[in-house]
Amino acid sequence: MKTLLALRHLAFEDLGLIAPWMEARGWRVRYHDIGVDALDAIDLGQVDLLAVLGGPIGAEEDARYPFLAAEVALIRERLATRRPLLGICLGAQLIARALGARVRPMGRKEIGFAPLQLTPEGLASPLAALGAQPVLHWHGDQFELPAGMPSLARTPLCPHQAFQLEQHTLAWQFHLEVDAARIEQWLIGHAGELAEQGLETAALRAAARAQAADLPQALDRVLSAWYANWP
Repeated sequence: MKTLLALRHLAFEDLGLIAPWMEARGWRVRYHDIGVDALDAIDLGQVDLLAVLGGPIGAEEDARYPFLAAEVALIRERLATRRPLLGICLGAQLIARALGARVRPMGRKEIGFAPLQLTPEGLASPLAALGAQPVLHWHGDQFELPAGMPSLARTPLCPHQAFQLEQHTLAWQFHLEVDAARIEQWLIGHAGELAEQGLETAALRAAARAQAADLPQALDRVLSAWYANWP
């Protein structure tokens, strides 16, 4: 049985819709809780897909969160194997950092459901399967692009929403994995950030309901396109 190991920074920012998608294909899904579980206990040789998930901390805040340096080292180790690696939001930023790119504040938060504008490279990537599907954005930082890797998608606020390294690594800034039926966990967990930004929970709740039926299908299309070309 193949194994997906997810590095989780925050309990409710989990694999979401990805977990049942993988389990339906016979995969075992496991979590490693960052800051609690020891990173040096991970045997990457036993991991068929490593996923690095999101969280509300900065990708370069090593002074506040010392585990980040070890996590980036683990990501570099994974990259060297050229085996499947997925990064989501903070996870994508940490992969960018592992590849030598910087992560910087955008100057304002991008929170809510909105579609992506795919670049020509994005239209030739697994993200082409998204089409005009709105996805959840929830971040205030953005990664610079690692050397030689074009942006696959953009939004008006964030020019770099995704990048890909060959066929084995896919990193996206947005939250395609979110199960809209569980949006309340996000609204509770990020209550302080929503209040700070003056955002209404009702609008986010309504947007999640509007996308609930289409998001699993969009995720299926993207993962199927990527999965079919894994090394």
